[in-house]
Amino acid sequence: MDEQQAREIIETLAGEARKAAATLATARGEQRDAALNACAAAIRNARDTLQQENEKDIARSEEFALTEAMVDRLRLTDERIEKMAAALESIAAQVDPVGRTIAAYNRPNGLRIEKRRVPLGVVGVIYESRPNVTADAAGLCLKSGNACMLRGGKEAMHSNLAIAAALRQGLSAADLPVEAVTVIDSPDRALVPAMAQAEGLVDLIIPRGGGGLIRAVARAATIPVIKHYAGNCHVYIHAGADPAMAESIALNAKCQRPGVCNAAETLLVDAAVAESFLPRVAAKLIEAGVELRCDSASRDILSAAGLEDMAGATEDDFRTEFLSLTLAVAVVDDLSAAVRHINTYGSTHTDAIVTESVSAADRFVAGVDSSSVMVNASTRFSDGGEYGLGAEVGISTDKLHARGPMGAEDLTTYKWIVTGQGHIRT
Repeated sequence: MDEQQAREIIETLAGEARKAAATLATARGEQRDAALNACAAAIRNARDTLQQENEKDIARSEEFALTEAMVDRLRLTDERIEKMAAALESIAAQVDPVGRTIAAYNRPNGLRIEKRRVPLGVVGVIYESRPNVTADAAGLCLKSGNACMLRGGKEAMHSNLAIAAALRQGLSAADLPVEAVTVIDSPDRALVPAMAQAEGLVDLIIPRGGGGLIRAVARAATIPVIKHYAGNCHVYIHAGADPAMAESIALNAKCQRPGVCNAAETLLVDAAVAESFLPRVAAKLIEAGVELRCDSASRDILSAAGLEDMAGATEDDFRTEFLSLTLAVAVVDDLSAAVRHINTYGSTHTDAIVTESVSAADRFVAGVDSSSVMVNASTRFSDGGEYGLGAEVGISTDKLHARGPMGAEDLTTYKWIVTGQGHIRT
């Protein structure tokens, strides 16, 4: 497909989405919520079809050289299909962000000034591997009064189209335009820059996937982009940590589901407790199948404890999102050193401290420049569902205009409404 063909396809699809967005923007919140509940029912009713289509994608995973983590993200189990449906219902149950007043006040001259939330319009999402993003993104866009254009990866094409078909059934049942959810059914890469350059038709692009995809979209885009870069997440064990709590959080953050963006990739241990804590947690991590890549200080401590032949950590290891049972380990002098390490090597996604010291926790929260900072909690909680958002359209590592897990409210902008009584400016 050449550039002109790609542009024409996107303009046609985006034009239809824009008409749907105009309808959604003025639809009552109750109607959009009814559509979300109908979409959830349609997802459940289509379970067998969804799994059949998903198996077609799974069968091609070797052809696309998918890693084990990517295959895990791709797979639609009964539990994951139910979670998709439940997320849509959870989104429907939330307070409607559209039309909500952010601020309102009267000026001395009698003018009434109001700042009110409104939809963005058409939101484009470009993503890889995870078909549940189709339902999550569509649901959040619908709740916030936006139409969405979704371009999933070729490795999940059958799954994404099947989910979109179910969502369109829900829209139709609620008498809303089915064009509000558009899944691009071609894997051709020329469509990505065309989508990112659809000025006047698409209002925002959200790329989710590997760093290469995100950088390519950001370079090509002529419309706003919110980037969702890698989750190089850290757990820092402070000198004032409860050892049992610290061990539990470190294991959960790394091992509970290692192939996702909020899994821990680096363990930092305060020098004051490293000799007592590190051998204990390392033994449990190794037992769980984790490969440790250690700096010189942590290797020495583990060797003295009888855990020899640990792999040495390179500079790149501390910058890497492994998405596997691999963990970089370092001993840091103190809290300030931990914060410096995280701000140097991290991806501003999610970082955690384990400590019983309130002042240490406060210093960590203030110093770490990340979209989510956890205190005595696993990094795995950095998630739209866990934050009560129902789902997320992604986890933004940007600072404008949204940061961290993005829910329906983050897919709105605002307008100013000024009401007078015949006011004229002199």
